[in-house]
Amino acid sequence: MSRRKELISLLVGDLIAIMGSYVLFYWLRFYSGWFIVRQGSIHLPLVLQSAFVLYAFWLLAFLFFGLYRSWYVRPMFDEIVTVLKTTAAGTLAFMLVVLWDPLTPKDTLPIRNDPRVLGLLYFVCVSTMTVTVRLIVRYAQRRLLESGIGLRPAIVVGEYRRSLQLAHNLTRAKRLGYDVLGYVQAVTADDTHTNGQLRLLGHYDEIERVIETHKVREVLITLNSGEHDRLLDLLGRLSGMNVGLKILPDLYDIISGQARTREIYGFPLIDVNPEIMRPWEEVTKRVMDITISAIIIVIGLPVWILIALGVKLSSPGPVIYHQERVGKNGVPFQIFKFRSMSTDAEKGGPQWAQKNDPRVTPFGRFLRKTHLDEVPQFWNVLIGNMSLVGPRPERSYFVETLQKEIPYYRRRLRVRPGITSLYQATMDKYDETMDDVRNKLKYDLMYIESMSFRLDLKILLRTAYVMLRGSGQA
Repeated sequence: MSRRKELISLLVGDLIAIMGSYVLFYWLRFYSGWFIVRQGSIHLPLVLQSAFVLYAFWLLAFLFFGLYRSWYVRPMFDEIVTVLKTTAAGTLAFMLVVLWDPLTPKDTLPIRNDPRVLGLLYFVCVSTMTVTVRLIVRYAQRRLLESGIGLRPAIVVGEYRRSLQLAHNLTRAKRLGYDVLGYVQAVTADDTHTNGQLRLLGHYDEIERVIETHKVREVLITLNSGEHDRLLDLLGRLSGMNVGLKILPDLYDIISGQARTREIYGFPLIDVNPEIMRPWEEVTKRVMDITISAIIIVIGLPVWILIALGVKLSSPGPVIYHQERVGKNGVPFQIFKFRSMSTDAEKGGPQWAQKNDPRVTPFGRFLRKTHLDEVPQFWNVLIGNMSLVGPRPERSYFVETLQKEIPYYRRRLRVRPGITSLYQATMDKYDETMDDVRNKLKYDLMYIESMSFRLDLKILLRTAYVMLRGSGQA
């Protein structure tokens, strides 16, 4: 089952489940004789109209909680738990909006018509039918995979014997969805072991070509945990490609507990690049970006006009400085700032910032210490190029240079760049040397691997404190 067919199946199945559960709930409530007794026939068009409104509500709720992401390689139990959490939260909203009647005295209301009882009844109806539909879709998906339909092209990278064993195991467990095409040799000495049982697709230095030629979707890594340099180099080279990365842990990883740092599917494969944020956090983060940016731009407009006048009067040149930076997924965009340097600051080419940089204008020094030069970037946030919190965006010149020198550097490009970052809120300094960049990358990766709405709030509060203190680097 392709991703498109999977999504259509879930949408149609959820439509049937949600509308069917509401019709069942309506019948139980009004016509079963267990609750309110109502004479006459069911007004089916009115019931279906209400059910369609509910479907729109549940569709948004399921999107919010990530129920339309691909789940087929994850334990079915995890999806069922997520469905139950989502339907429980949605039912509470349904009770408050539809079932709750504050005008009816509670002592005159039969217990069977209490909103809490009716809410529990609706929760049982909608959760049971939704879980049933999901089980049917996943069962059909599993049978298709076991029949060889919908498998994702995969390659194995590493030592031959471990690669061969993993390929055999995945061939027997087709329900995981991997079609192993062959392996990429990572150790030269493996030539003696290549006996035709596993196809040799290429050597380690050719892995990008192998992925493009065979349209690979999954890369399974069987390098030993001790091969840190090669593993980091491989992750760095593939982080910018649209492939899933999984590592086969060795016995040491499992015993030491390192294999539990990632979610392990019903098979010993560690997901290197899982979903960074939960769907509801992504939505909340974007809503916060738009709301705060709009408020700051509108309410602070008189202050921004005064700053613009200060820039114009302090030195010749434009008020707003714009420059191309690299954004999410490597897409370039124009970043905006109040100009804090002289117009010929980089006439000799891109340069690192310096402490007490002589290129900074007197008024620009004040702007940089208070970070007010970054204010125009709220427009970048508003139009979606940036976020309030994220790794600081770099110029393409530095990105191309740094990804050659620092393994896994492109991992920073998986998220929107930010006006502020964990590094900036903690260290509050500009990059002056390559060591600063390496140190910043550690903070950026720490942020990406721990991204959450709560962490964003902490970084924003810390940044506000730094701005008020005026301790930024000039």
